[in-house]
Amino acid sequence: MNEDLREHIITLLNSDKRLDGRKPLEYRKPLNIEYGFTKTADGSAKVILGETEVLVGIKMEIGEPYPDRQDEGTIIVGAELIPLSNPNFESGPPGIQAVELARVVDRGIRESSTLDFKKLCIKKGEDIWRVAIDIVTLNDAGNLFDASALGAYAALQNTVFPKFEDGKIIRKEKTTKKLPLKNVPVSVTVCKIGSKFIVDPTSEEEKVIDARLTVASIEDGTLCALQKGGEYALTEEEIAQMLEIGIEKGNELRGALKNG
Repeated sequence: MNEDLREHIITLLNSDKRLDGRKPLEYRKPLNIEYGFTKTADGSAKVILGETEVLVGIKMEIGEPYPDRQDEGTIIVGAELIPLSNPNFESGPPGIQAVELARVVDRGIRESSTLDFKKLCIKKGEDIWRVAIDIVTLNDAGNLFDASALGAYAALQNTVFPKFEDGKIIRKEKTTKKLPLKNVPVSVTVCKIGSKFIVDPTSEEEKVIDARLTVASIEDGTLCALQKGGEYALTEEEIAQMLEIGIEKGNELRGALKNG
């Protein structure tokens, strides 16, 4: 850890400032979501959060149900941290960071019940729809968790079912049928540096955080999922503060999504 950088950031935070001039609980701008970024996917979205850019694509697949969920479809989330987006990323199989990113996005969607998995069942015990969600980093300037989660939900909103006939998917033909969505899950990653809390960390700030908590919630403030990161423990009081921040800022991020 760069101690000089850490001390400089803490000094700024003590004056309610950050390296880029933002307030501690302020998200970067612009915050833009482009729907249908790629026409080859069944659904897609590109998120721009400051200088961070993430692309999420969705492919609808046919599969067999899990033995204990014979009448439910499912989701599969994968993340690719390409070297083009950050010189520290390496080619090859997903590393720890990519696995954690995919897991955080998966849990936020799954635990929010935004997708009605029973409506993704084609024939009980035989065929179900699998929603494959692929996250690709275009530029990592910090806070991939929140950008990716936002992009995943936006891509779900953009998804339409491909034509399914005689047990086969006809990729070239799209229907007008949308995914059965309810609730709007949004993730907010709250970071602790020293005694201060911030949201939407830049790459430089991520180098010096003590702990982070990614808070996934829906519109009414219901908590869906949590993911703790960082080397240091958090007290009950700190967790309560971070939850409050996460739920409040979630409403702010939700405003960037399409209605319905």
